[in-house]
Amino acid sequence: LDGNPSQYKLTLSGTLKSPKINFHPPFLMLMPVPLDVETEGVINIIPQDYLRQSRIQVKLPELEVGDGTRTYPFTVQFPEGQDIVLSSDGTNNELICHISFKSPKPMSFLGEMLFIDEEEN
Repeated sequence: LDGNPSQYKLTLSGTLKSPKINFHPPFLMLMPVPLDVETEGVINIIPQDYLRQSRIQVKLPELEVGDGTRTYPFTVQFPEGQDIVLSSDGTNNELICHISFKSPKPMSFLGEMLFIDEEEN
């Protein structure tokens, strides 16, 4: 500026996007099966707006059967891993999730599984 105290005003604006995940299909209905037989469904987890790697965790529901005992009849597997990774084009890669159910006692369930990232989103 060579000694000339001119003033400059700089205005910045931006949009902050919170990371989120979507599911395809948005809900899963597992087929009824005989006791002690496993049934399975597959969902795609679609991460959006993640700027750094994160890991998906799943909180499975604990269910109560007719005699009062509690059980975890669901299992979840991520065959290609459960890390959300930013690809070279700036998007997040989809994750495949296998959800299975198996119970030695009759039961039905309508509820939620909670998918969270490392920051509890």
